[in-house]
Amino acid sequence: MGRTTLSLFATAAALAAVTGVAVVTAPSGDAGSGAGTGTARATRSAARMPVQRSAVVCPAPTSSEVAETTYTAFSPGAPATAKAATGGRDARRPADLLPVTTTKSQAPAKKSEKGEKKAGDGKAAGTGPVLTLKAPGAPATATTDRSDAPALLGSADGPLAPGYTVQQTTAVAAGSGRGLHGLTCAPADTSFWFPGVSTAKGRQDYVHLTNPDPAAAAVVDLELYGKDGRVAAPAGEGVTVPPRSSVPVLLSTLSDTPADALTLHVTARSGRVGAAVQASDEKQGGDWLPASEPAAAAVLPGIPADATSVRLVAFAPGADDADLKLRFAGPTGSITPAGHETLHVRSGTTETAELDGVARGETGSLLLTAEDGGKVVAGLRVTRGKGDKQETAFLPAVEPVGARGTVADDRAKGTSLSLAAPGAEARVKVTAWAAGGGTPATRTYTVRSGTTLTVEPPVPGGGGKGGYALTVETVSGGPVHAARTLTLPQDGVPAFTVQPVPDDRSTVETPAVRSDLTTVTR
Repeated sequence: MGRTTLSLFATAAALAAVTGVAVVTAPSGDAGSGAGTGTARATRSAARMPVQRSAVVCPAPTSSEVAETTYTAFSPGAPATAKAATGGRDARRPADLLPVTTTKSQAPAKKSEKGEKKAGDGKAAGTGPVLTLKAPGAPATATTDRSDAPALLGSADGPLAPGYTVQQTTAVAAGSGRGLHGLTCAPADTSFWFPGVSTAKGRQDYVHLTNPDPAAAAVVDLELYGKDGRVAAPAGEGVTVPPRSSVPVLLSTLSDTPADALTLHVTARSGRVGAAVQASDEKQGGDWLPASEPAAAAVLPGIPADATSVRLVAFAPGADDADLKLRFAGPTGSITPAGHETLHVRSGTTETAELDGVARGETGSLLLTAEDGGKVVAGLRVTRGKGDKQETAFLPAVEPVGARGTVADDRAKGTSLSLAAPGAEARVKVTAWAAGGGTPATRTYTVRSGTTLTVEPPVPGGGGKGGYALTVETVSGGPVHAARTLTLPQDGVPAFTVQPVPDDRSTVETPAVRSDLTTVTR
């Protein structure tokens, strides 16, 4: 019997250096191989390794002439629990935010003679970086007051890739959507759910579609769902996004019937896109509306104590209806909102529940559980203030912090963290990282079971001048769901924005791999 042995070690190690998704330890000989089998049995256990590349998409921030946008980029580097990477990309390469071609005006897509929908005339983007991050542990910032600021693509390699985060915060001084618009730039993908969009009069919701591919166009479908099911929106089918370009589409142009409290589903037929929804209201300000993932249970932290209106929007994407159980987790425990114990969501429809007064003067989180095992996508529209001083923010369902979550553009005044523990008690460590590499500040908190703990996070050495970044790490106990609230009042308006702080995906698990692959010939 003859045999041929092909070693996998060199191939897998090289792949890991490029992709950051697989690393294989060196072979250890034939120890443990079965006698007479002719195959090597050496196997190493799975390990978590730092990612070697991260990429995000930031939409065009605003078309307002009276607005200022702050970009903050940050990377905390690889977690202490991760093994050191072998190989990898050039450690000296910085992380850049680069502009892409963006349509001149935020207009809906237009049909070409061939029936394809293409973007309107676009403005060519510059080639130089808008912001460069040079080292882990030190946030970098840039500002602009341009009303035609383009969409941006961010990428980080090597030591800057783990936890790479970009925050985009825009303060709009007047007009429709005035207030604070905050967004954590996200990776491109093929599917996004946005519960809570609107095509009603007085509201302008744009979905920004950004294609990071330098060569191939992406084709995207936009579907709207209301209380009676799918809303006819033929103009949302087959929207073409050219290579390395961004296309904003006004949602009210997709349907002839205005409607409030809709769910938008963005799917890419070909390619991958970044998708983000910006909502502007003539009376209630505006903000970015984050995406949510379908799940059987959801935690929505960050409901402010002084909320004057709280609306839950839920959609059942599967074939089955969903019966949701609602609870509010405050600082001392969880309660069932009177009159809103449950919410029935029919398959393929969007349902709402007005939860005004649910907070009762306490900051907290909404906990949702599908009693029949069905899945929903859910979000909250939260309003603060009264009369002509109202401001709105949107809260998504947030995944657990996991090993570590990261959020940038925190301020010494106006920053708070909401930490929810829907299950067992948990301990978390919060670290504040200063711009310019100042001294980090760390504090550990205990979140009791079934409660939401709201804290003012530590401020790094130097007072956090110019903004800083936060990391939230799970130390022990059950899962923790976190959200950061930034409040920057404007002429009596309680301008605020809430960003989720999920796991920052700093590491990937490498599978256990045999040290060699043996073929046996007879």
